[in-house]
Amino acid sequence: MPEKITFTPALLSSHCIIDVRTPLEFAEDHLPGAVNVPILTNEERVEIGTLYKQTGPQQARQRGLELTCGRFGAMVGEIVARAAGRPILTYCWRGGLRSLSMAILLEMSGYPVVQLRGGYKAFRNMVMDSFEDFMPPVPLIVVHGMTGTGKTTFINGLDQLKWTSIDLEGLAVHRGSAFGEVGLDQSLSQKRFDTLLWDDFRRAPTDRPIVLEGESQRIGRISLPGNLYEVMADSCKIWCNASLETRVRRLAVEYAREEYRPAMAAALERIRKKLGGQRYAELSGMLSSWDIEGLGRGLIEHYYDKLYYKNRPWTPDLEMDLENYNDAERLLAEFWNSRRQP
Repeated sequence: MPEKITFTPALLSSHCIIDVRTPLEFAEDHLPGAVNVPILTNEERVEIGTLYKQTGPQQARQRGLELTCGRFGAMVGEIVARAAGRPILTYCWRGGLRSLSMAILLEMSGYPVVQLRGGYKAFRNMVMDSFEDFMPPVPLIVVHGMTGTGKTTFINGLDQLKWTSIDLEGLAVHRGSAFGEVGLDQSLSQKRFDTLLWDDFRRAPTDRPIVLEGESQRIGRISLPGNLYEVMADSCKIWCNASLETRVRRLAVEYAREEYRPAMAAALERIRKKLGGQRYAELSGMLSSWDIEGLGRGLIEHYYDKLYYKNRPWTPDLEMDLENYNDAERLLAEFWNSRRQP
């Protein structure tokens, strides 16, 4: 029988990770770098599950064999090709029959293989446990500022030999604002976000700080896991400034796409009550005439700046100008180096 092993992060680089669950299960979330070689299709899993409930495990397993036996050879071939000489790790939902069946087939075919004890569920529990009392691997630098200052662009443009950037909004596929979903599809699950974030922290080098953007507890539909929000609140905080003209220009560059027009109209409708009837009509007219800079200016002055950071109950460790990203990075480096000196 194939050996069962407990998950450790080292397995992600030492083994070819094979997820034998259905495509739907895989899409919801999976181990980093895993390859989906499903034993059952989405529809077949439903059929087998129904049969199991109605007639018991024997009939369900018999039907499973009928559905899958003809595919086993091709699946083994695909996995071996993917493995390219590496040892193989198989997993399913709870480390049960599906991953065991594939592991037995691979072992019988002469390939080194182990089965993940507890399956995806054990991995998921580990991810959530890691965020419950979260301790970042290195210090966090949390970048704050008003909408349009260019925080995300600045963070993602940092020299990755000196800093580690984690783009929370990029992982969540949402900009974290009223217009945050325009042009984006936040279809990923909370589980997928958690795994992606866990993996980013896992892979962070230990010789440089992690720079990320200050966010609320929620980014669209996605929530920051565990106590990460509180950890960020207790970390080094940077406040970024940019002129109104720069902010308007940067918003216009990001949003001035004709295909965004319907989504922008829908976003404007969602904040109609907060804007008030007259202000909404003015901004809606700007959108209709495609005056994106005028719309951006109006939203900054009459919505964003009144709503976000209206009361800031903390003092930043550093304030810096984001008019020029290179100058800002130099200032951040000077600040961080001075902070590290005894």
